[in-house]
Amino acid sequence: MTKIDDILTCLHENRIVPYLGPGVLADVTEVGTGTPMPADSDSLIIAMNDGRPMSPKLMYEFPRAAMNLELKRGRSFVERFLEKTYGQTRWTRSALHDWLASWQPRYVIDINRDTQLQETYAGRPHTLIRGLARIAGTDYRFSIHQYGDGEYREISQEEADPSLPILFKPMGSPLPSPKFIASDADYVDYISELMGGFAIPAFLKEYRKDKQYLLIGLPLNRDSERMVMSDIIYGAAEPKGWVLNKAPTNKEKKYCGKMGLEILDIGVDELLAAAGWTGGIGEKAVA
Repeated sequence: MTKIDDILTCLHENRIVPYLGPGVLADVTEVGTGTPMPADSDSLIIAMNDGRPMSPKLMYEFPRAAMNLELKRGRSFVERFLEKTYGQTRWTRSALHDWLASWQPRYVIDINRDTQLQETYAGRPHTLIRGLARIAGTDYRFSIHQYGDGEYREISQEEADPSLPILFKPMGSPLPSPKFIASDADYVDYISELMGGFAIPAFLKEYRKDKQYLLIGLPLNRDSERMVMSDIIYGAAEPKGWVLNKAPTNKEKKYCGKMGLEILDIGVDELLAAAGWTGGIGEKAVA
């Protein structure tokens, strides 16, 4: 067996956890127009700025650009943009999510803000955890919803059924109601509480012990994604996991070596090919 075959076996045995980044949405387009979904940092910034790039300093990463527009136009502007983009626009399905739907992992981490992962589990009871930031009245920085009978209901961490699949979307999503981590101020608050242990429910802290991770479509050349990831995979077994990256930068190589993550010279397409997945790309649309 090759290394990727071993990894796929462990994925199906739920010993390795899929950790999804924007690259898994590279084949997703808007229904009717064929416009690619803005998922990576640059495309999100340009879409949020009416199709125009921002200054090089603000183009560095999405949270910085979102903070700039939040200060100019209000926090609600950024939230409305994300809700319209991911909650009100119809998109084709990604091949990676169709593959996940065929076997439905026990636990998936998804830093994207779209609904494709939730659609993947729409026919099965599951637990949805989303990140929160800059809120009052609670020490915690997460919301938990349980899906069943076609709808979500909010629950406490004590009410969560640990036997159900867990979908962890730290940066939020528009469903069942819009909640997003977007601007620098959001990230500062969320990461601070993540480091302090208040952004992950107790049952998930227990479940994640000694797991390993496969980072799919996730660039690691920006601090925000790296800081979120390093705390979310806390308590991982050694080696902590693998990163799919066909063109890693020196910065990414150095960081992965420090973190105990091995870089694999394959992309999403090669992963699906190794898995024997023959499902079509973009054949189904998310309503």
